[in-house]
Amino acid sequence: MTHGPFNEESLFFLQVEALRKGPAITCDQGTTVINAANLMREHDVSGLVVLVDGAPRGIFSLRDLRNLIASAPRNIEHERVATHMSSSLITLSHRAYVFEAIFKMAKHDIHRLALTGDNGELLGVLTGSDLLRSRTRTPLYLNQEIEAATSIEQLRALNEKMLETIRFATRAGADARSLVQLISHFNDSFSLRIIALLNEKEGVSLPQGAAYLALGSEGRNEQTLRTDQDSAIVYRDGLSEADQQQMAYFATRLVDSLEQVGVPRCPGDTMASNPLWRHSLSSWRDTVDHWINTPTPDNMVNFGMFQDLRTLHGDPDLERELRQHICDSVKHHTLFLPHMARHIVRFTPPLGMFGRIKVERRGEHRGTLDLKKAGIFALTIGTSLLALESGIVGGSTWNKFDLLAQKKVFIASDLLPIEEAFTFLVHLRLQRQLRAIAEGKPPSNHVDPLILSDHDREKLRGSLRGVSSLLKILTDRYQINFIAR
Repeated sequence: MTHGPFNEESLFFLQVEALRKGPAITCDQGTTVINAANLMREHDVSGLVVLVDGAPRGIFSLRDLRNLIASAPRNIEHERVATHMSSSLITLSHRAYVFEAIFKMAKHDIHRLALTGDNGELLGVLTGSDLLRSRTRTPLYLNQEIEAATSIEQLRALNEKMLETIRFATRAGADARSLVQLISHFNDSFSLRIIALLNEKEGVSLPQGAAYLALGSEGRNEQTLRTDQDSAIVYRDGLSEADQQQMAYFATRLVDSLEQVGVPRCPGDTMASNPLWRHSLSSWRDTVDHWINTPTPDNMVNFGMFQDLRTLHGDPDLERELRQHICDSVKHHTLFLPHMARHIVRFTPPLGMFGRIKVERRGEHRGTLDLKKAGIFALTIGTSLLALESGIVGGSTWNKFDLLAQKKVFIASDLLPIEEAFTFLVHLRLQRQLRAIAEGKPPSNHVDPLILSDHDREKLRGSLRGVSSLLKILTDRYQINFIAR
C-alpha cells in the first residue's frame, strides 16, 4: 500500500483504518483446515477470522496449520479450525492510532488485531506485517527495547530515552490526546517489564486472585511527564495470610523499582505499598460506600482518585466488579453527586475582571499559575461526575466527553469550549514540561502567562472561561447553592 506524503512520524499517528487492506476474510468454526488453507491461498492472507454463530471468536493462521501438520502426521482432512484456532481474538477500533496497535500487539504477544467499527462490527484484520510496511519504527524500537531490558538500570536509561520519543511525537504534530496516551502506554510497558523482572530474578509475583490497579491519571491513560505513582491492589476474599504477605512484598518491590526507574512516589502515599490502598474486594466495596456516604474533602479526593481504576496486571474481573459497585453505590446515594459537585466548584479558575489571568503572588512559584489547579482538575473530576450520573465509570476524559455527548448530557455548544479547554491545558502542560526538562529543570504544572505568545495567552484565557462554563453547569445541575453547609 502506498501512503503518499506520509513520513515515519506522521504514520505513527495515523489511524489504523488507513492501513487496512480490505474486509476480513472469515470462515465458520466448522470449516475444515484444508478448506481454510485454500481460502487463505485464494485471498493471499495468512489468517482467517473464525466465526461462531456469526460472531468473531478466534483466528486460524498459517502458523496454526503448520503446527497441526508438524504435530499430527496422520490424515488431517477432517480436522476443523475450531479445534486448532487461537481463541484470544484481540480487537481494536478502526479509529485507533498506529501506536495503539503496536502496543496492543506487544502487550498480548500477538501478530494480528481484529479491527472493529463504531458499532463493534468486524471490519478487517491488521497484521504486524502491515505495521512494518508502514515504516513506523522509532517508537516501536523503544517499546521493543523496554520488552528486552534485563535490569532496572536499563529501564531507567530507557525512561530517559522516552523523552526524545515524546519530542519526536510532538514534532509529528500529535495532539494532546495522542501524546498522553503514548506516555501512558510507555509507562504501562515499564511497569509490566518490572513485574516480569521481579518474577524472573527474585521470584516475586502477585498471587492468583489479585489485581494491581492504576489510579488517577494513570488509570485514565492521561499521564504527562514525570507523573507520580498512583496505584492500589484488590484481591479475592478468602486469600490466605501467606498470599497477602506475598502481595504486600510484591507491592513494595514494585513501587521501589518504579521509583528507581524514574517514576516518583506519590507524596500522599496513594500507592499499593500502603496497606490503606490494598484491600479485599468486599473491603474495597465497604471503603467506596464509606467515601460516598461520608463526603468529606479527603474522602472525595480519595474517591476521585479511585474511580478511574484500571487493571494493569492480574485478574481483570475484580476491576469490573468494582466498577459495577461504584456505579450502583452512586445511584443509591443520590446526595453524593451534589456534595461532590460542591467540592469541585471550589476550584474556580484564576480569571479576574476583564479577563485578567491571576497568578501566585508569593513563594517559589510567584508570577505563575498551576495549570492542574487552574482547570485540569476541575475539568477532569467534573466530567467524571457527570459520567458517573450516566453510569459511566472509568475511561479517559476525552472518552467521557464523547459518551456524554452521545447520551445528550452535553449539547454541542456547551461541550465544545469545555473539551477545547481541557485539550489546550493538557497540551500547554506537556509543552512546558518538555521545555523545562530540556533546560535541565524539573517538570512542573506551573506556567508564567507573560512568557506565552499572544495567541497562547488568549487561548489560556479562553480555556479558563471553558472551566467556568463547566462549573456553572455543575452548579445549576446539582443545585449546589441549596445544599446545607
